[in-house]
Formats: sequence, structure tokens, C-alpha cells
Amino acid sequence: MIGPSPSRSPWRAIAWLLATWFTTVMSVPALATDPARYLGTVVRLEAEIVPDGETVRSLGARRTGSGVVLDSRTVVTIGYLVAEAEHVTVVTYDGRRVPGSVAGYDHESGFGLVRAALPLEAGALELGDSDAVAEQQKVLTLGHGESEATELRVLSRKPFAGSWEYLLERPIFTFPPVNNWSGAALIDGDGKLVGIGSLIVNDAAAGRRGVPGNMFVPINLLRPILADLQAQGRRAGPAYPWLGMATEEARGNLIVARVTAGGPADRAGIEIGDVIVGVGAERIDGQADFYRRIRRLGPAGVIVPLRVLESGALREMSVQSMDRADFLRKPRGI
Repeated sequence: MIGPSPSRSPWRAIAWLLATWFTTVMSVPALATDPARYLGTVVRLEAEIVPDGETVRSLGARRTGSGVVLDSRTVVTIGYLVAEAEHVTVVTYDGRRVPGSVAGYDHESGFGLVRAALPLEAGALELGDSDAVAEQQKVLTLGHGESEATELRVLSRKPFAGSWEYLLERPIFTFPPVNNWSGAALIDGDGKLVGIGSLIVNDAAAGRRGVPGNMFVPINLLRPILADLQAQGRRAGPAYPWLGMATEEARGNLIVARVTAGGPADRAGIEIGDVIVGVGAERIDGQADFYRRIRRLGPAGVIVPLRVLESGALREMSVQSMDRADFLRKPRGI
């Protein structure tokens, strides 16, 4: 998710960040933990996606990333790594290759669970309290293949809205950026798991543009749904409405960048290049506001009234939303 930034702003933002880093680093207590002690708790995941998977076009048919061991048979990772995966191989720190399957997937939080076919014989991480993770706090991250954990600092807990109809209210943004982020562990000073790596971004600092970093999904979002994912592959209860379109923000409006073939937006006649300007009679103010307004209408299945600018003409359109999970291909194991 690293992209172009306004002229000069990256250098100014990074200079500000480095100055802030060096003036605060001595005042933040050092982590009382050994960065090498977590090596066996993070594994490599190799996922093969069903050939006709809806996510193949955007995410690929073969995906590799990290996962964090929760118990002898359960690994938590970032959901896009294993969405629609037909086969998953778990590679432990000592090189053992263990077959696995997708145990659960949750689009709303972004988590995925993998079930190993055999005991992993690896260490496990205890879940921590991600709500307690604060700005300026020192944390550790560890991805597969690394010899020890890397120390990071928390930059912000600002909201994040993704173009793929994804909203987190309090993700964890860290600095400096690391490349091994897909499914990596974020560990607090007590040695507990507080987040799972999701993205590398160019706007990790609140109120400052052009500051690179990583975004981690808070582990507290997993706590209330973990048993559901393990038992039935998905969270219990109604899901948020899904429209099946990706948008890019421009001056508060949203430009449709991709429409999922056969999805709700496609069936309603929304096309690439259309501009979403409102939900019903209410004008939207960016992606986060768009998602919040849709969610307030009701659960998946609710009709979403949109105001759409198409070829210079303003149209009122109704989209019959659905549950995102119902549109994904169902691989064996769920």
C-alpha cells in the first residue's frame, strides 16, 4: 500500500518522525523480553487457492506469509492470505512441513485461522490486550524466517478504511516499516500477542502524511469470535452488508475502481468510474464515513440506497447487499 505522496511531504514527515523518535526513545522503557525467545511461535504459511476463487484476480492463486501459533493445532494469520484456500502448508521454524486447512475466515476483522493436520510441536503465544497498546509504546514484530523479533514503536491508533469494504476503528500503526508483515506477530512487553500484520502503508502517523509504517489488526477483535471460527468457520450472528465494489477516495467522494462480477453492485448496474456521492440523501465524507453509514442501515441483505454520479448525471440506485462470506468459494476444511 505504499504509494505516491505530495511533493516534499515524505521527507518532511520522515524528518519529523526521526526527530520525534530520537527525543522519545530514551524516555520509553525498554522491553523486558528477549527478541529471540519467540522464534518457534511464528510459522510460514503456503496457501493454494481454489482455481475459480473470487480473490484469485486480486490476491493471486498462491500466497505466502506468516502465522502465529495459538495452540498445537491452531494458527492465526491475516485473512486475505488464506481466503478461499484449498490447501495450506504450515512450515515450522525448524523446517517441518505440516499439511493444514482453513479453519475459519472473518472478513470484518480480517483474521484467518488455519488448522494443522498434525501437532506442530511449536511454542504458542498467549493473547494479550490490544486495547491497552498506546502510542509511543515499544513492541516487537516477528515474521517467518527471521532470526529474532524486531523492535518497533507504536505511531498511532487512528481508523483505517480499505478500498475493499474494510474498516478498522483502532488498528495499530508502527514504525519503522518492515517488509515481513503479512500475518506477522505483534508482541507487547509482556510477551503476549497483541496484533497480526496486515499492511505496509505510507500514512502510519496520525495527522501526518508520507510517514511509512505497518498496520496490525488488534488481537482483541479475535477474542469474541475465536470460538465461533474454530467451531463453524465464521463468526456467529449477522454480517455487515457487502456491496462487491472497490473504491478510491477523491475529495470526499468515492470513485469506483473495481466491481466484483456477479456481486451486488454489478447486479445493480454500478460500473468502474462511477462516483459514489451519497448514501440515500446523506452526502458521504470519505470511505470510513461511507462504510459506517452503510452499516447503520442494518445487517447483510439490507437494501443500500446510493447516489451515483455516472457520465455527468446523478442517479439514485438501490443495491441489494449480501454477506461477503456467502460469495466466496468454499474450499474443503470449512
